[in-house]
Amino acid sequence: MSSRTTGSKSPGNPTPQRQAMPKVNTVTAADITASLKAGFSDFLARPVMSGFFGLFYAVFGILLVWVLVWLGKIWMIIPAIVGFPLVAPFAAAGLYEMSRRLQNGESFGWSEILTVMANQRKREMGWMAFVTLFIFWVWIYQVRLWLAIILQKASFSDFGGFMNTVFFTSQGWTFLAVGTCIGAFLSAVLFSVTVVAMPMLLDRETNFVSAMLMSIRVVVENPVVMLGWAAIVSVTMLLSLVPAFLGLIFTLPILGHTTWHLYQRAVPPEES
Repeated sequence: MSSRTTGSKSPGNPTPQRQAMPKVNTVTAADITASLKAGFSDFLARPVMSGFFGLFYAVFGILLVWVLVWLGKIWMIIPAIVGFPLVAPFAAAGLYEMSRRLQNGESFGWSEILTVMANQRKREMGWMAFVTLFIFWVWIYQVRLWLAIILQKASFSDFGGFMNTVFFTSQGWTFLAVGTCIGAFLSAVLFSVTVVAMPMLLDRETNFVSAMLMSIRVVVENPVVMLGWAAIVSVTMLLSLVPAFLGLIFTLPILGHTTWHLYQRAVPPEES
């Protein structure tokens, strides 16, 4: 008896179709400007709630430095401060949700935003947090490695001595040069895999690998503009750290809201 299934397919079980990757829009300097304006508008629409996320991030930074001083890990203060902005994309998840709701004209309060943030642990955002924190760990580890190799005979009994060694000795200049190059590379990698991935994971049902690949595509297909955006983010975040991290109360929310609107311009909406 011959099989009736050979050469035929049940109409109730169609052949799975491979899902096409979303297209990437061309991003221009005008898109960056428009996104910044929209981000600033979102901040002004909910300044207290937006500022809360910036304040939380700033307080965490202050506590991080205090703990390092308390533990006597003076050498870690500068790399921790410089690497601290690397985790900002994950910290801005609540800001993305605020911008999404403002854009759609939806009303919301603290409970709605915090609930959405809490629910991200059940989705792929947790894996992106792991990627972010892993790169931050690599940054701290490589600083310690080059510190041992280049400044092995230096004494860091206090913060002043560490600063003097790093900024006023030839070995310190070498350490800064190597650390800057490696830090720039790690920052570029993290920026490329998160600039679109973080808001995309909050906005769509997708996995973190696909989100990272989409983020990389946006950067690769718009290298000059996205490099400019990366420079704006880096300089703004670092300058915000100068006044005891307090500048983050304003800059982190604005950059977070802006990132949402830039994502909307870079990745077309899902087809119905």
